[in-house]
Amino acid sequence: MLTRYDQAASRAAAQVMGQYSTSFSLATRLLRGRVRADIRHLYAVVRIADELVDGAAAQAHTDPAAALDAYEQTILAAPQQRLHTDPVVHAYAITARRCGFHREHLVAFFSSMRADLTQREYSPSELQAYIYGSAEAIGLLCLQIFLAEEDVSPADRAAMERGARALGSAFQKINFLRDLSEDSSTLGRTYFQQVQSGRIDETSKSALIAEIRRELATAALTIDLLPASARVGVSAAADIFAELTNRLAATPATALATTRVSVPNHTKAWLAARAVRRRGHSSQTSATAEN
Repeated sequence: MLTRYDQAASRAAAQVMGQYSTSFSLATRLLRGRVRADIRHLYAVVRIADELVDGAAAQAHTDPAAALDAYEQTILAAPQQRLHTDPVVHAYAITARRCGFHREHLVAFFSSMRADLTQREYSPSELQAYIYGSAEAIGLLCLQIFLAEEDVSPADRAAMERGARALGSAFQKINFLRDLSEDSSTLGRTYFQQVQSGRIDETSKSALIAEIRRELATAALTIDLLPASARVGVSAAADIFAELTNRLAATPATALATTRVSVPNHTKAWLAARAVRRRGHSSQTSATAEN
C-alpha cells in the first residue's frame, strides 16, 4: 500500500511541474528513471514556495509570510517522516532522504523566497545572495540528485558544482530579463539596479546578456562530466535557455518592458531532439514518451 502511495505522490509532483513549466517538463523527460522522478519532486516544492510569495497566498487571503514559514518548517522536517498526507511533501521527502539533501541549501532557498515578500530593490551583493538561494542552491540540490548513486572524484564533483551554480544563476538572470515587466508592475520588484520603472537601456541589457552567456558557457564545460542519466536532460534545458537568451538579445530593450519573450514549443522540441543526438541517450524513446 505504501508503495502505491509513493507512486501516486510522485505523479502529483509531476503534475505540478507540467502545469507550470513546459521547458523543464520537456527537459526532465530526457532524464532517466529515478533521476527524472527526483527532479520532479524537488521542482514541485520549489514551485509551491515560489507561488506562496508571488501572489497565491495573498489571493487566498492567507498571510504569505506565515504560510512560507510554515512550509519551510514542513520541508525541512519532511525527510524525518516516512508518510505525509500532502503528496508533494511525501514525494519530496523520499528524494531528500535518498539523495541526502543538505539542509543549508534549503535554508538558503527559503531565505531568498522570504526576501521577495519584503525587498523591492537589491544592491549587487544582495542580488548575489538572492540568486545563490533562489537558483544556485537549487542547482546544487539537483546535482545531489544526479550524483546520489555515483562515485566521482573530488575534482570532478567540484567542477560539477561550479557548473550547477553557473547554470542556476544564468537561468535566474534569464528569467529576470524575461519577466521584467511583470516583476516591476505586478510584483513591485526590481532585481537589477540597471532597471528603472520596469525599463532597461540597451547598454545594460547587452551587459547582462554577456554575463548570462558567460555563465552558460561555464556550465556547458561540465555537462559531459554528469552521469548519463542526467546529461541529456541538463543539456536540453541549457539549450532551451540559451535560445531564450538569444531571443532576449534580439528584442529591443524598450520592448522588454511590455513583452514577455518566449521560445515556441516546436523550437523547444527541436532543441530537445538535438540534445539527444549530440549527447546520446539509450532511453530516448521511453523518456520522451513518459508524461
